[in-house]
Amino acid sequence: MNLITIKDLCKSYGGAGKTVDVLKGIDLAVTKGETIAILGASGAGKSTLLNIMGTLDRPTSGVVRFMDEPVFDYDGGRLAAFRNRSIGFVFQFHHLLPEFTALENVMLPGLIGGTPFDAARARAETLLREVGLGERLNHKPGELSGGEQQRTAIVRSLMQEPGIVLADEPTGNLDARTGEEVFDMLLGVNRDRGAALVVVTHNERLAGRMGRRLVMSDGRLKEA
Repeated sequence: MNLITIKDLCKSYGGAGKTVDVLKGIDLAVTKGETIAILGASGAGKSTLLNIMGTLDRPTSGVVRFMDEPVFDYDGGRLAAFRNRSIGFVFQFHHLLPEFTALENVMLPGLIGGTPFDAARARAETLLREVGLGERLNHKPGELSGGEQQRTAIVRSLMQEPGIVLADEPTGNLDARTGEEVFDMLLGVNRDRGAALVVVTHNERLAGRMGRRLVMSDGRLKEA
């Protein structure tokens, strides 16, 4: 059984004669533990697709199934709980809460999901130490380097042990060396934890390290 199955996915924006069709009949299957890179020009619809895969946005039409469950049939509360439990997100701009420490940022998904405070703290601390941030637990994002911020964001995405991690240009805001380190970390997440990994990137070289390469063009997805 596929982890994610997408059939005839369409997404349009606008109205009153000014509709823009961003996704035009996307079909995609993601199996457990695989790695996929999605390439394409800016504005091609890559981020829109990733947001729908992560249930952050809803399709105009089509079906998205996780483990054969049509998740957009869920009510809002059930969908939010599913997202918290099953999907990890990493964005180009880390989206860490500036008033919280690295440790508190990583704890948040667990606390939202109902993990007791002490257990969430222990898990978050363990994850941060695993990626070399043991000395940065109590630093706020503004006190961390760009690479440290992104590593914290990746660790936060793992707090609930998701089956899939979705990363939208995770190295796009970093220098080449730091970007390589972050990408290595993402591939390590796939290798060591078995989470499927879908990465939107403009970096052809990094994309070449993924198991599959797909290209988004004119609202459609094809094998590279």
